[in-house]
Amino acid sequence: MERRLTTLFPSTALEDHAEAVGVIEREGKLQIPPLVWSFAFGFATGESRTLAAFRRSYNSTADESLSPGGYYQRLTPSLAEYLRDLVEYGLDEVAVPHTVTDQFDRFRDVMIADGTVLRLHQFLSDEFEARNEEQAGARLHLLHNPSDQMLERFSITDEKAHDSTEFNTGSWLEQRLVLFDQAYFKYRRFALIDENDGYFVSRLKPDANPVVTDELREWCGTIPLEGEKIHDVVDDLYRKCIDVEVEAEFKRGKYNGTRSLDTKRFRVVGVRDEDADDYHLYITNLPREEFLPEDLATIYRCRWAVERLFRELKTEYELDEFDTTKEHIVKILVHAALLSLLVSRELLALVTECADDDAIFPPGRWAATFRSHAQLILDDLGDYLGYSPPPLLERLIEDAQKIHSHRPILQETLAKATQPRGEA
Repeated sequence: MERRLTTLFPSTALEDHAEAVGVIEREGKLQIPPLVWSFAFGFATGESRTLAAFRRSYNSTADESLSPGGYYQRLTPSLAEYLRDLVEYGLDEVAVPHTVTDQFDRFRDVMIADGTVLRLHQFLSDEFEARNEEQAGARLHLLHNPSDQMLERFSITDEKAHDSTEFNTGSWLEQRLVLFDQAYFKYRRFALIDENDGYFVSRLKPDANPVVTDELREWCGTIPLEGEKIHDVVDDLYRKCIDVEVEAEFKRGKYNGTRSLDTKRFRVVGVRDEDADDYHLYITNLPREEFLPEDLATIYRCRWAVERLFRELKTEYELDEFDTTKEHIVKILVHAALLSLLVSRELLALVTECADDDAIFPPGRWAATFRSHAQLILDDLGDYLGYSPPPLLERLIEDAQKIHSHRPILQETLAKATQPRGEA
């Protein structure tokens, strides 16, 4: 286990990159490997996600303890960028063995785009503008790959930035399938994915009403749909499913200062929800010869994987609890949480490889297991790397004693108040 983790992030590489980006000087007191691992595992332990807790985690691993002031002065914007670099590197290295439906085998990758809001201290409202006044909020945008249970890309913006603005089309989409919710709905985006030989499935927005050009599956004695707008007729249909070709009009990107109109044909399918007495409508470019409407509904349910991921970050790692008024500290904590996720998935890959072939590890259960063992793993990792933290009693004395001499504690206040006036 220790060898697997130190192969992912070798100590020498951690130190060299920290020196290259100006996080430390080579002869400084701060030890970078314990700092990185204390963030990765300290974020997962049961203790509160405070800077003081991360300092205690560091001091329990490194050769020399850092005082609160010595620790906090090293939490700089450069450290935030350094941790981001580690996360971006790890995204290319970590993958859990494939556990999703065999239908995904024909794609190079399956991606789920989504975002979540992180509520921040209101004093950060200038740096992280929220949708509501007198609030501050960051938005974490993720491109999640459920095939290997890992992230593909991530970005951090203020809350007001729309999820859709963080998704860029291009040649990277070739042979990849992307699942969208309605926040990403744009005909031009879908056209560009298709033109880059990629695939997509999205819920059809209620206000999107493309014209049906052809019925890909006909039902005897039912209303003909060709020439109709899909939302104009869907409430009058009672067939088991809908499978039609539609034509959508949209504006292309700017060229020579103008945006031309264009049209594109897509496939719209509807699967009837008998309980709600309506249809779940999806738009896609997946071929009907390979994917029936029921298949698309099943594929789209994989979007719940990213919801589970957000729940893990917020529930297990308490990512949405920030007690800081500094922008770079917010970024350090977000990157630390993503680093925890990387380390968790790397260990899950190891556990999966070592377990019986029929063993299944539900994401929620694994997250709770990882969190409950995080401190033990950090202790073993520190021993493996040869670090000798100060004796426990010494650390207890240092951490528990009063820091601010000008702030009286309750016992001192009471003692002074109860002294005889003659002795005062």
